[in-house]
Amino acid sequence: MKSNGGPDLNGLHDPDFPLPEGLQSTIAVTSLDRVYNWSRKNSVWPLLFGLACCAIEMIATAASRYDFSRFGMEVMRASPRQADLLIISGTVTKKMVVPIVRIYNQMPEPKYVLAMGACASGGGPFKEGYNVVSGIDKYIPVDVYVPGCPPTPQALIHGFLTLHKKIESQSIRTVPWYRSGESAGIPIPILGPDIIDPRQAELIRRQAELAASNKQEAAPAPAEA
Repeated sequence: MKSNGGPDLNGLHDPDFPLPEGLQSTIAVTSLDRVYNWSRKNSVWPLLFGLACCAIEMIATAASRYDFSRFGMEVMRASPRQADLLIISGTVTKKMVVPIVRIYNQMPEPKYVLAMGACASGGGPFKEGYNVVSGIDKYIPVDVYVPGCPPTPQALIHGFLTLHKKIESQSIRTVPWYRSGESAGIPIPILGPDIIDPRQAELIRRQAELAASNKQEAAPAPAEA
């Protein structure tokens, strides 16, 4: 980590503060970001949470044949307050998106979301269904998408490695969870005849008023007696 007037510890190429030659082969110089991110990416705790057939592939990935414990991920927590990775593994219905957003808000920062499979990413074969959400990213931010229907355990492991690369590229100075002020949670969707995102309430109101106005203009005039 580079400080004002100090050496750049990300490497050994700072001409103003060179490392003595006798120490270059015995000291590993790194940055605080690299150590911090190395420890985080090797201790990602997924939430014990599944929705549909993709969850079976997730279970297989955790079993002995593929064994994602070698990535430090064997501790699948049953509580969102002890997890930092939410794997959306399966079809997201409009009824289920409400507890998903609630669970996401209960997870502490830093937290990540992995959309596993076609259904979680965009609705999949049920995209035109009346009760299916066309992608969980319409409600919560997604960090990694894993394609497939369902994805194989190898594909899910590739998604984990992609997430690890993202974690490695983050810096303590720029990540949102270390900024001042409180972080607002995502509003819980409202389930009625259809799912309503509170963030879109004003847009929905304007569209309803416009539809009512067009309907009134298109109505035939009453016949005179």
